[in-house]
Amino acid sequence: MGFTPGAAPQERTGLRPKAAEAARLFLDHHGLAPPSGTWSHQSELRVGVGMASSTADIVATLRCLHTYLGIPYDLDTVLRVLSSIERADSVFLDEFALHLSNRHRIVRRLGTALRFHTAYITEPGVVDTEAVTKTLQQFYRRRPDAYGQALTGLLDGFSARDPVAVARASTQSAALSQEVLPKETFETVLAHQGRFGADGVFVAHTGCLVGYLFCRPFSGRTRSDLTTFFASLGHQCSFAQGGFR
Repeated sequence: MGFTPGAAPQERTGLRPKAAEAARLFLDHHGLAPPSGTWSHQSELRVGVGMASSTADIVATLRCLHTYLGIPYDLDTVLRVLSSIERADSVFLDEFALHLSNRHRIVRRLGTALRFHTAYITEPGVVDTEAVTKTLQQFYRRRPDAYGQALTGLLDGFSARDPVAVARASTQSAALSQEVLPKETFETVLAHQGRFGADGVFVAHTGCLVGYLFCRPFSGRTRSDLTTFFASLGHQCSFAQGGFR
């Protein structure tokens, strides 16, 4: 998010609805009037596919306001604003974390030691997070043991700084997600994991993403093979690094 001061009344055309609401709540909290100027927005995150785009918009807007108004960044205020708007992902943190998205509570900070390399696709369609929340919560309650095992593996992996264990837990969680919000290509992607030497599979639990986790950088040949493989499934492969180091 960007804000350019100007003499004209504030324009909110550069803000999506949730980001505009976040700006209003932030300014009300500090007892400030909306500054005059214009907003600009730039993002590589697709909306409705599980990339936390709406939370990212809100957080970017709040960080922009903190900077422009010279107010020290305050995590408590960010969480207060988020809790008034939506169930949120932990993109407001610069580290991994175990975070209760519906309660907006950080349970455990998991640090920045691990890093992953990903190859993924986005299947067609969008997912309305709010619309599927109840369905997901009901499913979680039916499978507490399975999710508990995945969570334990995840936390143990972070504690041991073992990215392979984290990737394995991600695969377990992705397989569980297939039972409630299935991805069309998941079974094929899972079946070919060993072919590419991937350490795990991940999905967007409230979205359309599915792909591979690698604990180490992969070769240009593997990158080419992944692109060809996903193209054979009818999708364009994207690559990204995950982590904070």
